[in-house]
Amino acid sequence: MEFSEEWEERYRENTNMSIWPWSDLVSYVNNYVKPLNSQLRVLELGCGAGANIPFFQSFNADYFGIDGSNIIINMLKKKFPDIKDNLKVGDITNEIMFKGEFDLIIDRSALTHNSTKGIKKGLDFAYEKLKNNGKFIGVGWFSTKCSEFTKGQINGDKSTKSFQNGPFANIGTTHFAEKFHMIDFFKKFKILVLDHKIIKKEIPENEHTLVATWDIVAQKNNN
Repeated sequence: MEFSEEWEERYRENTNMSIWPWSDLVSYVNNYVKPLNSQLRVLELGCGAGANIPFFQSFNADYFGIDGSNIIINMLKKKFPDIKDNLKVGDITNEIMFKGEFDLIIDRSALTHNSTKGIKKGLDFAYEKLKNNGKFIGVGWFSTKCSEFTKGQINGDKSTKSFQNGPFANIGTTHFAEKFHMIDFFKKFKILVLDHKIIKKEIPENEHTLVATWDIVAQKNNN
C-alpha cells in the first residue's frame, strides 16, 4: 500500500483542503470529452476534498471517487449525501473497487505522489476500468524541472523523493517525471495531449522559483 498516512494528518489539521474545481481539468474535459452530449460515468483517483465534484454534478455525470483518507471520505459523504455510496476509501495503486467501466477517469496530482512502480500499477488498474475509447485525464503531475527536484531524499527510485521542508514536506513521496516517464506510463494508451507547464515565480522571489507540471489526456483503444 502506497497511500501515506501523512496525508491523513494533513486532512486532520485541515490543510491541503482544495475545494474549487481545477481550471485545467475543466478545460480538458470540455475540449476532449464533450460531457454535454451524454451522461458520463466518471471516476476520480485521489478525490481529496472534492474540489471537482460540483463541476461533474453540474452536467449530471455519474461521479465516483476514491481516496486513501478515511477522514476526507467521511467528510465528503456528509457534504454530498446523494453520492455517498460512490465514495470509497482505497489505495489507488492497489485496486479500484467499483464495479463496471468508466467513460472518464481523472487524476489531479494524486498518482504523482507515489513511486514509479506505484504509478504504473495505478494506471494498469485505470486502463482496465476504462471503456474502449474512454479517456484518462491527468493534471498537475510534477516534472523534474521543478526547483524542488534537486532537493529532498531519494525514496525508492531516483525520481521519487520525500521532503522534510518546503512545499512537499510531510506528505509522503512525490514523483518527478521526465517526458520519457510520461510516455512510458501511458504506453498502453493513445496519448492525445501531453502538456509541459513551467511557471517561474518572479514576485515574490524565493527558493521555489520554478513550478513545473505535466498534464495529459490519453485514450484507451482496444482496436
